[in-house]
Amino acid sequence: MLIEQKKLNTVNNPKSFTYLVTFALILSIITIVYNIAEGLFSVFFGLNDETLALFGFGLDSFVEVISGIGILHMIIRMKRNPVAERDTFERTALKITGFSFYLLCAGLIIASFLIVINDVKPETTMVGIIISVISIITMYALLHYKLKVGKALNSDAIIADANCTKTCFYLSFILLASSLSYELLKIGYLDTIGSLGIAYFAFKEGKESIEKSNSSKLSCSCEDDCH
Repeated sequence: MLIEQKKLNTVNNPKSFTYLVTFALILSIITIVYNIAEGLFSVFFGLNDETLALFGFGLDSFVEVISGIGILHMIIRMKRNPVAERDTFERTALKITGFSFYLLCAGLIIASFLIVINDVKPETTMVGIIISVISIITMYALLHYKLKVGKALNSDAIIADANCTKTCFYLSFILLASSLSYELLKIGYLDTIGSLGIAYFAFKEGKESIEKSNSSKLSCSCEDDCH
């Protein structure tokens, strides 16, 4: 009851509401900029070091940018008026995101098969270790503050975005595990297993994005709870 009253006071206070929405906007921009930088570094070093897990992680970051633009658009709308439904732009962004994730999943599975057949091994996965650790720290901070702002605004959409950031957080651990294991044991299959783990999450995120694009209603997603 006390929590609900606190949420109500925040929403009814124009200054608090403006501050929180602005903070949500900043978090959204940081997410997009970080994913672009992470994607560029991951794809470059993934190709350079022949590590499919890092390369796939980078492509996933680029797809997340598309999703992030949809969230940014929604938050900008929130600054003007209360948002109850997704508009056409957001639903289109979700569809593009969903199909991009499906393509990423298919590409990683095919590439993993070819790598196993041709017995291709990464030169090193040290960059994957570094990027995954940075990503874990960054995603945890973004997750923490997005949840805090989302609950203060009583916004299911921002909380859903935070829960999707949690998926990126988990992906970082998959990259860290596969990269660290390969660097220690030098078993090529470990990098391939990591790329298949990323493919699984890509398929899962793609399915959720398509489902959300078919509904204009804002609700929690990424298989997590709003509260």
